[in-house]
Amino acid sequence: MPITLDGTKGTTPASWTTAGRPSSPNAGQFGYNTTLNQLEWWSSATSSWILFSDSPIYPVEYLVVAGGGGSLAGIECCAESGGGGAGGYRSSVAGESSGGGANAESPLLLTGGTIYTVTVGAGGTGANGNNSVFGSITSIGGGRGNAYNGSIPNLGSAGGSGGGGSYNASSGGSGTAGQGYAGGTGGTGSSQQGAGGGGAGGVGQNAGVSLGVGGIGVASSINGTSTYRAGGGGGSRQTNVNWAGSSGSVGGLGGGGTGAGDLTTSNNAQVNTGGGGGGSKGGNNQGTSTSTIGGSGIVIIRYSGSQKGTGGTVTSANGYTIHTFTSSGTYLA
Repeated sequence: MPITLDGTKGTTPASWTTAGRPSSPNAGQFGYNTTLNQLEWWSSATSSWILFSDSPIYPVEYLVVAGGGGSLAGIECCAESGGGGAGGYRSSVAGESSGGGANAESPLLLTGGTIYTVTVGAGGTGANGNNSVFGSITSIGGGRGNAYNGSIPNLGSAGGSGGGGSYNASSGGSGTAGQGYAGGTGGTGSSQQGAGGGGAGGVGQNAGVSLGVGGIGVASSINGTSTYRAGGGGGSRQTNVNWAGSSGSVGGLGGGGTGAGDLTTSNNAQVNTGGGGGGSKGGNNQGTSTSTIGGSGIVIIRYSGSQKGTGGTVTSANGYTIHTFTSSGTYLA
């Protein structure tokens, strides 16, 4: 029977027996099962009838880190690149921080029987990183670290955290509020060096003889072990008699790659950290120049007590059930 509305008696939903359930139900259709003496609803996600008593709403804490930015390869001498910016970092873990100095966000309320999309953003190859997503939560990919290539824009790109600026005093890209910090400014004159990419926990350092370090990431113990993620990439250095044979600047704690030096190549960021790639060295007399790759992101969720949902790699620690996604997938609440 259809839903009946009565101002004094409330709402009466449709009813049926288990054998007489609707044959072609619509998503979210609900009614009273007289065989079970309970309300139930149709989940199109699982193609099944779910009892209201089995579909609670429960809170989860999350860590959503986007893919880090890579560093663009230089095509000429003195084209020292800035480090890539870290991927955006959003956290709702009580007592911890989100990126950019923000406080932890509110836990996300999930409905049992519902499927939530999980996207783990890839790191950028000489480009911005890709976004990571969990349900309604989106973290922005890290900004590209740019190179001085003469005719093209050479500012660090904006992102979750901003990419570092290249040689010739190029500015770093801006970060996203609540997710990460800006990249640093590239060197000029004899300071032929790219700047550090921004990290989730700090700005990328400006270029200089001993600077250009990637911004630090943020530590989280969501999975039971304190781990830094989303560090910015370090800037690269050009040959100069004052530091001949030197290496590039180190990436920020949290997976950021080290920049190229006179005799060393740049490093990609660590996978599943959201770190920025290390700054590439210039072309021509600097040898072959190759764009670097930012670290892929990661999505981790946890809730108190025994396992409720499925998806990702499931572990437990400190009274929580933890679901870790190192690649894209779904979470069935």
